[in-house]
Amino acid sequence: MAEKRDYYEVLGIGKTASDDEIKKAYRKLAKQYHPDLNPGDKTAEEKMKEVNEAYEILSTPEKKSRYDQFGHAGVDPSYGGGGSGFGGFSGGFSNMSGMGGIDDLNDLFSSFFGGGFSSSSRSRSATAPRRGQDIQASVTISFLEACHGKKVEITYNRPDKCPDCNGSGAAPGGTVSNCSDCNGSGSVKTTQRTPFGVISSESACPKCGGKGKIISEPCKKCGGAGKVNMQKTLSVDIPAGISAGQNIQLSGQGAAGSNGGPYGDLHIRINIRPDEIFARDGFDIHSDFPVTYTQAVLGDELTVPTIDGNVKYTIPEGTQGGTIFRLKGKGVKKLNRNDHGDHYVHIVVEIPQKLSAKQKDKLREFDASLTLQNYQKRSSFIDKIKKMFS
Repeated sequence: MAEKRDYYEVLGIGKTASDDEIKKAYRKLAKQYHPDLNPGDKTAEEKMKEVNEAYEILSTPEKKSRYDQFGHAGVDPSYGGGGSGFGGFSGGFSNMSGMGGIDDLNDLFSSFFGGGFSSSSRSRSATAPRRGQDIQASVTISFLEACHGKKVEITYNRPDKCPDCNGSGAAPGGTVSNCSDCNGSGSVKTTQRTPFGVISSESACPKCGGKGKIISEPCKKCGGAGKVNMQKTLSVDIPAGISAGQNIQLSGQGAAGSNGGPYGDLHIRINIRPDEIFARDGFDIHSDFPVTYTQAVLGDELTVPTIDGNVKYTIPEGTQGGTIFRLKGKGVKKLNRNDHGDHYVHIVVEIPQKLSAKQKDKLREFDASLTLQNYQKRSSFIDKIKKMFS
């Protein structure tokens, strides 16, 4: 059997992708490789099958969880050897693609039978260092702060090492010793008969709860857990040009690990308050600018507000409502780059209201003169057309 590609690689996404990101990636690839759009293309047909298979696994929480833990073997028992049942593992347990060798196979059998093969590495895994969980947080900044960048302070709670026992779980003066039932391994071995013969399995030691250690006097602050929820404050640099919904990842600022394992990461989601004047489209800025009827007719020099301050811009005579002018390079700084987007100014002509009788007469007189001019221009144009065809 040909080795299957990683399902995340097939969809072009990372392992932390959300359900919406998985669905979006699938729709994009489905449009690209759909048979109706690629009639007779065998390569596209195979690609579509591969995409469908990847999406079917990653869009189903239970299957995705098994795949994340065991790789292809977690969702396809025949994967790895071309046979069916356990004969399909003929390639050797330590060489199974998508799994970490005999340890992971033990976990797979545990999910089926409540145990696994006997192995000292299984015992070690119960007390092996484990990385702490990632933590999600959010921060809200203003529109202009997102455009220019800002240093902010964020306060959040995370499971951290207990300050009283330094993570040992023992009260001052208390002792921590290896569990006598599991000899500090955190697991005990049992055997059971199955249709496949007698299988040795391992499970968490009931005496120590899988920790491998017995605490004579638990720490009063953490109850022997070795961790407590603690408040932490960090100073975070928000880069210029960041968009709403983007995340900033801070390594090692998540929850504390277990058994000496590293801290997880902190993921900060960015929320941005809307602005009264400016709107954003990617790295471009859009804003409306009201002008009077007279300014539109005669033209004028305008003082236009931008995210970096006011700039002068001259509109020509006869500017129409809805006209858009571009201020090049006056938009948002692009992330990790030095160039900027543009600022687009939308002209809004304000129509005068509540005119006096004298003003109305002047306006009618002005309109009549424009009407006469337009009539003369149209008459001249018609005369030219007649001469062309006479």
